[in-house]
Amino acid sequence: MIEYASQVAAADPVAQERQWVSRIRLGDEAALGCLVARHRNRLIRTATNLLRDRHEAEDVAQESFLKAFREIGKLRDDRAFSGYLYRICVRLCMDRLRLKRAELVEFDSAQPHQGGAVENKVMVEKLLAQLPAELRATLVLREMEQLSYEEVAEYMHVPIGTVRSRLHTARERFRKLWIDAVGER
Repeated sequence: MIEYASQVAAADPVAQERQWVSRIRLGDEAALGCLVARHRNRLIRTATNLLRDRHEAEDVAQESFLKAFREIGKLRDDRAFSGYLYRICVRLCMDRLRLKRAELVEFDSAQPHQGGAVENKVMVEKLLAQLPAELRATLVLREMEQLSYEEVAEYMHVPIGTVRSRLHTARERFRKLWIDAVGER
């Protein structure tokens, strides 16, 4: 019977995570390691896309895991650990972005943009940095992380309508910044 339950859990990642969460609540450090291993890279990637700083993203990912495990008792049994963890991560990123809001990013668009893939990536990062934190986070989560509207709403703790509105505004502002930077009309 136990062997069958393990096979079912292995086939269903959500069931497997619930099993690990139950074991963590009982003090099983190996289960904790399994959850960290499963989510670490994607969590860092998400935080990097939001914060635009790999080192800060690693700090946020670690802080997210610590907070999630410290408050694991608050996680309802019918909720997925991954959603819980990513909500914590997005909130921590948003807090850091709000603190940085006072910093203005200098952008020199005197030279028309004519770069390749690397230059485009740098340009995108500079332009994203000019968007307000909420718009940048919404755009990054939807377009770069490929999350659904529902997932973005859940992670940012806002209604879906707010996600749609922010996404529309973010796309329009980003488009205008891009056109201004590359000199296209």
